[in-house]
Amino acid sequence: MNFQKTVAFHTLGCKLNFAETSTVARQLEQNGYFKTDFENGADVYVINTCSVTEDANRECRRIVRNALRNSPDAFVIVTGCYAQLKPEEIAGIKGVDLVLGAQEKFNILKFLDEGRKKERAEIHSCQIEEVNSFIGSYSLPHRNHSGSADRTRAFLKVQDGCDYNCSYCTIPMARGASRSDSIANAVRNAEKIAEQGIKEIVLTGVNIGDFQSGNQVSGTGNQEKFIDLISALEKVAGISRFRISSIEPNLLSDEIIDFVSGSEKFVPHFHIPLQSGSDKILGLMRRRYKRELYSERVQKIKSLLPHACIGADVIVGFPGETEEDFLDTYNFISSLDVSYLHVFTYSERDNTEAVQFKPVVPIEERRKRNKVLRNLSASKQLKFYSDNTGTTRKVLFEIENKDGSMFGFTDNYIKVKTTFNTELINQISEVRLLQTDNTGTFLIPGSEIQSPTLKPQPAI
Repeated sequence: MNFQKTVAFHTLGCKLNFAETSTVARQLEQNGYFKTDFENGADVYVINTCSVTEDANRECRRIVRNALRNSPDAFVIVTGCYAQLKPEEIAGIKGVDLVLGAQEKFNILKFLDEGRKKERAEIHSCQIEEVNSFIGSYSLPHRNHSGSADRTRAFLKVQDGCDYNCSYCTIPMARGASRSDSIANAVRNAEKIAEQGIKEIVLTGVNIGDFQSGNQVSGTGNQEKFIDLISALEKVAGISRFRISSIEPNLLSDEIIDFVSGSEKFVPHFHIPLQSGSDKILGLMRRRYKRELYSERVQKIKSLLPHACIGADVIVGFPGETEEDFLDTYNFISSLDVSYLHVFTYSERDNTEAVQFKPVVPIEERRKRNKVLRNLSASKQLKFYSDNTGTTRKVLFEIENKDGSMFGFTDNYIKVKTTFNTELINQISEVRLLQTDNTGTFLIPGSEIQSPTLKPQPAI
């Protein structure tokens, strides 16, 4: 009798990784594997890694140990950015059987063979310069044994790789040169997502503003831009919302902002990496803009979309960042009408230019600056929520039942909470934002929620 093999996944890092893991999972499921939860024990474990984690090696070892604790004879595969950057290091982790680089991660079936444990891990990884193909990917909700799903939005990969070579970043070494999906294929994938009843798609990539249809590496394609992509996606039936995950300020054109301001589907939410509010540090980072451009982008958005949510990434403790430079960043962000920050503490990365920069900011000082900006982020979010109090917004409610409550996000990324109601799951409803709880989440009495704008459907 043939028994169906089980496979479990663990994904680290960004939305792009989640989209790719979901695509690999579908490949395996279509070839006879049964996807199961990580904790259940599986015949095969696939660990999709990230190079941004501060200690990728330690994190990977921990996950491998957990996998083998659940299933001691499991076949363990490690792929992703860390696997491309340091394959030998991963191969040395006890229990790893297969290490797949950036080009090979979508060919897991080719390398699985019988899936028996190996004496020594096999490495299949080419030079990053040889990575030149684009594999379209998207996530779908994972259904548990009862058939219910774990989320109501999908991540759609439209671009990969990066040509920017910022002085602190390893992503070009982990993912290769910038390349994009075709608009036709991105639309097809969005239509497949819509067929699953999903209402919101988050567009993902390494540098999605650099989208150009066709393969930039080989120089082919008609070079349609990001604005052409979002114009085409706007027409996809069945999707109520598109969200742009992150876009560089120098690529966020007036044309894109104007389009979103008039769109029925692209939500008023922008995440725009800043990294530093000091022009000196931006220069050392090899960023492609100065802070004045960033300020102009924020002002342009707010002039057209006063209630738009704007998030920013910031790195603290970059080599050479003096107290004066940090205060420049703090004061600059304080002056901006942004809604929240993602604050990262700089950590050294092998084979980057910045690892040689001096003077090095002491670790304790880096942590202190991180805390200061996290406090600033909290006050920015509090003001943003306060500015939206009394407004009526559309909310997409999530699936999870947490102690009798359910949560959702408005189009402009404000979190709300109400009494759990199965009729609201995966539906868009209008709510009035009036009162928050002690965590800052808006509380919406169930009796005050207007009927969903779409007919009730069963949970996806």
